[in-house]
Amino acid sequence: YRTSRFRYPVYRMPPEAKNSTPWLPRRDILTGPVMQGRGLEIAWVDDPVELFFLQIQGSGRIRLNGGGTIRVGYGGANGHPYRSIGSEMVRRGIYKAHQVSAQVIKAWVRRNPAAGHELLLHNPSYVFFREIRKIRPSKGPVGAMNRSVTMLRTLAVDPKYTPLGAPVWMEKGGETKMHRLMIAQDTGSAIKGAQRADVFYGTGDSAGQAAGRLRDPGRMVVLLPIQRAFALVPDEY
Repeated sequence: YRTSRFRYPVYRMPPEAKNSTPWLPRRDILTGPVMQGRGLEIAWVDDPVELFFLQIQGSGRIRLNGGGTIRVGYGGANGHPYRSIGSEMVRRGIYKAHQVSAQVIKAWVRRNPAAGHELLLHNPSYVFFREIRKIRPSKGPVGAMNRSVTMLRTLAVDPKYTPLGAPVWMEKGGETKMHRLMIAQDTGSAIKGAQRADVFYGTGDSAGQAAGRLRDPGRMVVLLPIQRAFALVPDEY
C-alpha cells in the first residue's frame, strides 16, 4: 500500500494497453489520471530511479519493508520506442559519452530531483510488470523464452538478428575482458542491431554495479545449423 515514503507504483498492464500500439507515453501514464484508482499496483516502492532501471532490465525483485521479496517479470509495454537517458545527457552537455553509466545516471538524477524527474520522462517507453510466484528463489529472472536466465551465460539480444535459444560465442573487450559461449535467452527495448547484446550479471547490488558499467566493444558469432543460417540470408545475396 502507498505511504509517504513508498509512493512510486509498480504497475500491471491495463487491459486497453494490450489492444492499442502504441498506447499512452510515459509522461501521460505517470502524471495523468489514467492509472489511478484501478488497483493495478503490484507494489509501491521508494525510489523512482531504481524503478526506472527495473523497467530497463525488465524483471527484478522488490524488497518488502517487513521482510521478504516480490519477484516481478515483464508484463508488456506501451509500444513507444526506447530513448536512451544516457544519450540525452550527452546531447545536453551534462556528461561526455565515455562518462555515462547506470551509476552516473542514478547519482545525477538523485542530486537533481526536479530536473532528474523530467529527464526520466524523456523516455516515452514504459514497461508493465507481472508478479511471478512459481520460481524457486535460487533461480534467475524469467527471460523472453519464459525460462530462468543464468548468470554470465545469458545474453539479451535483438531477435531480428539473433534467434532466441541460439548459442552465441561472445568476445568482449574493456576493463574485464570476456570470451565465452553464451545463450540468447532474452530481449530488451534498448537492444537493437546484430552486434548488440546485454550480459546477465546476476542478482544483487554488486551484479547491478557490474552490469551498469558494461559499455564495451566486442563481437558476437551466432552458431546455427547451416540450413537455418542460409534461410536467414536475404534473397539479394
